[in-house]
Amino acid sequence: MALSGQQGARDAGNGQGVGNAPEFGAERGIGRLTLADPLAAEPRIPGPVPAPRPDEKWDLPDGFAWVYYAENGSDITKPVIMADAFSLGRSDLGRLYQGLETGFPFLSGLRHRGRTVILLGFDERSASLMDNANAAITAVQRTIAEQRDHTRLTVGGFGTGGLVTRYALAKLEHTGADHCTGLYFSYDSPHRGGVVPLALQAFAHFIPGPENDLARQLNSPAARQTLWRHYDGETGAVRPDPEREKFLDALGRFGHWPQLPRTIAVANGAGNGRGLPVPPGDLALKINGPVFPGTALYTQGAGDGVRVADLKRLLPPAAQRITTDGLPELDGAPGGTLDAYRLLAERLDAHGAETDLRHPTVCAVPSVSAVAIRDLDRHDDLYADIASLPPEQSELDEFHCSATNTGHTALTRELCTWIMDRLPV
Repeated sequence: MALSGQQGARDAGNGQGVGNAPEFGAERGIGRLTLADPLAAEPRIPGPVPAPRPDEKWDLPDGFAWVYYAENGSDITKPVIMADAFSLGRSDLGRLYQGLETGFPFLSGLRHRGRTVILLGFDERSASLMDNANAAITAVQRTIAEQRDHTRLTVGGFGTGGLVTRYALAKLEHTGADHCTGLYFSYDSPHRGGVVPLALQAFAHFIPGPENDLARQLNSPAARQTLWRHYDGETGAVRPDPEREKFLDALGRFGHWPQLPRTIAVANGAGNGRGLPVPPGDLALKINGPVFPGTALYTQGAGDGVRVADLKRLLPPAAQRITTDGLPELDGAPGGTLDAYRLLAERLDAHGAETDLRHPTVCAVPSVSAVAIRDLDRHDDLYADIASLPPEQSELDEFHCSATNTGHTALTRELCTWIMDRLPV
């Protein structure tokens, strides 16, 4: 990673006599943006149904849960534990309920099939995956204690929730505890790493003032453990963060995966190797007007010395060019997508900027990562035709990729029914 130009982003709050300037306030206001997984994000339109009152509410270490009995049920039977996805702040299980009824009625479909659904939330969704696993472990243990039938549990999650539950089950097995789980599932979880454009990561740390929400989110323990490559706002280094290495080491000590249940996964990305219409090295977003004038963010290209961002601001004056070395063409890879640049452009427009948005949507979780079949270092692996690969090359027992690239954690009939057809009986 190369930095050049005037004073760097880490000195952004040290400007003299600029704190009351309108441009300074507008530029700082951009940082109130967060990149939530669409399943748990605030809906752009009202949800299809309000979340009904749960049958039970549980307080858990580092989290909590809402329990919904099966249709016409009165206790816990055939339980399905589903963990919330990544964002900043406490889980909103009412919003998660709505998300699970949007696109496809997954939650109500499970209850109609006689399943108790247990929504697992976290006190801080961006906390360490290993800490949030405490909530998952306790939820599993309480479910076993209160269950009224003998059906093996289904345990999994969406996005990073799938990593939290994977870690929790593996840890339980390592300690010799019986988690009574017959099926582990993940829904577009970044098993081999997730992606946020390096241009966007660098921009988050370029916003003036104290650390903003976007920078806090991207620098959170969960983000550093999950992202395949993380941008260090202090040094400008791009690397697997030490927190990620610590998480993977701990997972390795527990056997990498739970060994007792059947393990399955679905990917929101396509499995045919066809990526997004996002050319490498292309302009993704140009910013003009009084807010970050002249800033340009580019899609990720391959090779060394690749420009991904020209960052400029007025107050305090600063400019940086961000380049990367040795990365593949990540933004256009097949995978679950995130409207990252659209979200940023909307935030900028609301604060007086003039934006030229060329590529609103990029890859967030490559398909090969979601089904744990390839790493992300090489273009040929990142864009692999998964359907042509021997399925035993995956670390999972079984997996399914979407027919087309769809939004990260977006519920579709194709993926939800595939999971429901594999639940323990």
